[in-house]
Amino acid sequence: MVPAALHFLLKVPSALSLRASLRRSLHRSSQGYPVCNSQSSKNYEAIRQQYRSEVPEYFNFASDVLDRWTEMEKEGKRPKNPALWWVNGDGEEVRWSFEELGVLSRKVANILSDACGLQRGDRVILILPRVPEWWLVNVACMRTGTVLIPGTQQLTAKDILHRLQKSKAKCIITDDSVAPGVDSVGPECQSLKFKLLVSKGHREGWLNLKELLKHASSDHRCLPTKHQEPMAIYFTSGTTGSPKMTEHSHSSYGIGLTFSGSYKFRSLRHCVSAGEPINPEVMGEWKEHTGLDIYEGYGQTETVLVCGNFKGMKIKPGSMGKPCPGYDVKIIDETSNILPPGKEGDIAIRVKPTRPFCLFTCYTDEPEKTEATIRGNFYVTGDRGIMDEDGYFWFVGRADDVINSAGYRIGPFEVESALVEHPAVVEAAVISSPDPIRGEVVKAFVVLTPEYVSHDPEKMMNELQDHVRKVTAPYKYPRKMEFVQQLPKTISGKIRRNELRQKEWKKA
Repeated sequence: MVPAALHFLLKVPSALSLRASLRRSLHRSSQGYPVCNSQSSKNYEAIRQQYRSEVPEYFNFASDVLDRWTEMEKEGKRPKNPALWWVNGDGEEVRWSFEELGVLSRKVANILSDACGLQRGDRVILILPRVPEWWLVNVACMRTGTVLIPGTQQLTAKDILHRLQKSKAKCIITDDSVAPGVDSVGPECQSLKFKLLVSKGHREGWLNLKELLKHASSDHRCLPTKHQEPMAIYFTSGTTGSPKMTEHSHSSYGIGLTFSGSYKFRSLRHCVSAGEPINPEVMGEWKEHTGLDIYEGYGQTETVLVCGNFKGMKIKPGSMGKPCPGYDVKIIDETSNILPPGKEGDIAIRVKPTRPFCLFTCYTDEPEKTEATIRGNFYVTGDRGIMDEDGYFWFVGRADDVINSAGYRIGPFEVESALVEHPAVVEAAVISSPDPIRGEVVKAFVVLTPEYVSHDPEKMMNELQDHVRKVTAPYKYPRKMEFVQQLPKTISGKIRRNELRQKEWKKA
């Protein structure tokens, strides 16, 4: 998932141009910026060694990059490319230059400051589909120093209520499809002062963004923001509990993503993935049909990219690659000792003596949870993994998801991957289930393909158990199995294993 504040980079010149612009237009000052040579270099170790993580005291993506690009275009120092080119399914089209994006985003900035009375540090929830106004609000929040909290339109009224109450947002911006849900919970949110509607119509109690844009001034001076000031808050996917508010700064996303940003391409050449590990069978199918490898990456809402299979690296199917420049990643034990290759432990990032600037700032208003992520000199991701002899990292599972059966530690992902390799299985989720002898055993929830739904359940279970024994290890096969029509998932599509596990253990 491309982070909200930089999502528009999908439609602007490549991330290489971003890095070059940062170096050219900003490195001229005495303030340092992260420096790395072009990613065209295929030597991963050389890229890591060349990487520098100095950041300036002040940074704002809207003024320091977007506005600078506008100036460079006017001066003839860069080609005039569209900043945003948007087309919907009905043939509507919007194409903005960098100058137009600047003018319109300044108008929205004035709307936030004047019509809505928002000030630096105030929080704004934005729930819109991929319409041009989505990008305008992103940039406008940067200009005003207000903190953006993006959300998907799949949020229910209950989800919206949780986010409004938790964040204490003063303003929410959405469209006609979400507005009724906001109105149904609005009276329970004392901090909510302004509701801004992106619509051609009007709604009682709401300001209309399109109408306000017609009369708003484009004269606005971008607030100078220190690089560690909060820029955005992302609610985590909530796979192991209620979503937490993960705060990112103007540098952690505004600069921290410059190394790992998607190139401009005219035909498909390079494929990346993240979010959930890809099963080796899926990778094989993709390679067979496209001729291209999938370069997997690993990261969190809190971290941006932690490990990746960078261009030019040898791919080990199933591995999440090597550490991203800027991060010192280790596998550690419960007392912060670094484990040798081949030993399973906690995936951790070194934060002492120097905390990486691209790491999230904190869990907003939850200092205890923030502090709980630190173990010794490391930030602990909450995921388990292994590093091999070549320095490649392998995902085992969330720490809470790892199953301890009769002394054997079993990661759910490996079992799920084995199950998905079978032609009968669409997808699977693996959890622990209580057992009087082994303490806990492996249980699989399996969604079958339509062709196999009518098969005898007991025979189907035995066949799948035998399959897992053969492709993994005898002790890893699921001793229990339940066939289901669908699996519980977060809004972002991740399987909620904790929900399945809680229900399973309540039966005991």
